[in-house]
Order: sequence, then C-alpha cells, then structure tokens
Amino acid sequence: MKKVRSIIYKDGKLKLLDQRKLPVVTEFITCSTYEEVGECIREMVVRGAPAIGATAAYGMAIGAMTSSVKDTLTLVKELEHIAEYLCQTRPTAVNLFWAIDRMLNVAKANENLSLEEFKERLLEEAHQIANEDIEINRRIGAHGEKLIDDGDTILTHCNAGALATVDYGTALGVIRAAHEAGKKVHVYADETRPYLQGARLTAWEMVQEEIPVTLITDNMAGYVMKLGRIQKIIVGADRIAANGDTANKIGTYSLAVLAKEHGIPFYVAAPVSTFDFSIKTGDEIPIEERSPREVTHIGDIQIAPEGVKIFNPAFDVTPHEYITAIITEYGVIKNPDAEKIAALQDQIQKEG
Repeated sequence: MKKVRSIIYKDGKLKLLDQRKLPVVTEFITCSTYEEVGECIREMVVRGAPAIGATAAYGMAIGAMTSSVKDTLTLVKELEHIAEYLCQTRPTAVNLFWAIDRMLNVAKANENLSLEEFKERLLEEAHQIANEDIEINRRIGAHGEKLIDDGDTILTHCNAGALATVDYGTALGVIRAAHEAGKKVHVYADETRPYLQGARLTAWEMVQEEIPVTLITDNMAGYVMKLGRIQKIIVGADRIAANGDTANKIGTYSLAVLAKEHGIPFYVAAPVSTFDFSIKTGDEIPIEERSPREVTHIGDIQIAPEGVKIFNPAFDVTPHEYITAIITEYGVIKNPDAEKIAALQDQIQKEG
C-alpha cells in the first residue's frame, strides 16, 4: 500500500494529515494561515517533535506570504509576533522552538532583500528543514539498525515513525532500516494511553508496510518483558537535556525502569535538533499538561465518572542512567552523560 505523507506543502497551503482520525479515516486539513497551522499543532492534528518543527517552519513561511505589510523590516517584526504565537502551542517539543528560531535567524539575515525575494527565501528554508528531516531520519536508521539483530522483537512506545516526522521516522526509522536490510524483526507496540498513538498510529504504520506488529496495552509491558519476548526497546524523544535525560511520551520512564530490571537494552532515537544544550538536566524540561477529557473519554465515549479529578501530563523524563544509547544522525552515543553530550555538541559545531 502506498505510504501517506503527513505534511504536504503546495501552492501556498499546508496540508496536514489529521492524525486524530487515524486509523479509521485518512483525512487532510488544509492550512492557509499561520493561525490555522498553530491550531493544528496545539490540537495534535500533527504531532511528534520533528513533524511539529517542520510544520512550524511552514507556519512561519505562510505567515510571511500572507502578510499585508509593504516592507521587509516591518515583516521581520511581524514574524517575531508570529513566532511568539507558534511557540505557545506545545511547550515540551524542543524542535518547535529550534525550527522557529532558525526561521527567524534566516529572516533577520535577509532583511535587505526585496519583499518578494524575502518571502521566497523563507519558504526555501522551510522546504530545507523538511527535506533535511527526511535525510536525517534515514541516517539515524542507518546507525541504529546496526544495533538490531536478525530475529529481534522490539518494543516501542507512542509513535516515532513517518507520522511523527516529515517521513521515515526516528525510532520506527531504525526498525524500517533493519527491515529493509533483510532482518526479520517483530514490533510490539504499546497502545500509549491516553491518546493511543501506539494503537492508532504505530500499529497502522507497521501494518501499511507489512512489518509484523503486535499491539499490547501499556500495563502489559512488564509481563511481556518477563516472558522474554522483548530483545530491544526503541523510543523517540521530544527534548534531550545536556546530560542525556530525555523527555518522551508519558509512560516512557516506566518502560526504561522495567527494561533495566529485565536487562533489556533501552534506546532513544532522535535528531540532534531534539537536544536542548541550554538545560543541564531533565528537571528543567517543561512538561505539558493536556485536557482532562483525553483521560475521561476515548473519542466521544465517556469512561470515567463526572467530577473525578484528572492529572494528564503528556510527557515524562527518563534519567540518562536508564538509557543504553541515544541514536542520532551523527552516530550512537552509548551510556550517554554530560561529557558525551558535550562532545556531540563540539562535533556539531566543528561540522557546521
């Protein structure tokens, strides 16, 4: 079956696959303004840190192209306001802020261009961010698949696949690369309450590509490990601190603790744009809290009593001590810590 790309830009509009309706309905939402782009990020039409970053970049470009201002300097000021709006949509995924900062830097560096050239330059940068993401994910996959053995069964959480990126995926990109290399792999997907990204999205992606997949509820993971059915665990990331502490979808920390208890390698796959070198530890990562309705309802069906108090953090933080390795486009960082992350930062700066 033909793969569906979740982010498509054409003729001044951004089409986003509505991931809230998968796997039952495949439907795109068309965004013509930066406000519509921001709303799609906030409401999780698009989700996954790399995909959010690329979407925000297009939101900045669309904001510039639809602006009615008559000079570039004024447009730069307007873009700063657009950036503030977009930055408020999802606080945990650092790729959002990385992409917006990159677009602002390009805007400020090109404010002497004509208005039309300026707008075209911003659109070119958004395209470049999107295209880079695809190439980066394939490099992550190439590095990560070397850690996968033929016959491995791999547990993953949430969705870090093509739907969470521009294409190919991070954690699922590693699995795809192993599959493409001819390795017989089997995926166990946690359903990932409360938003069910594993059940709705990861399982859907694996079925589309005919990679064997078994769906389990989140509270089955420990038992499945005890049975010896899991050889590796691979997850994505929404923000990685300078010491390697990693924020990912709620429930990831529990898996890491269980993995350590059962002696199972626990891998994080993420591009370097997901690293936040400005924060020392995961304690500084802001954790988004979402609507209580996500917990009290599944779709339109209420599953909890009226009046019950709800705590709904969207992410948790896994301490670096629980992470066997972080897989990036620059290679594999085994037993990550502050010293090794600093070396990665130096490598990035040297390579430009």
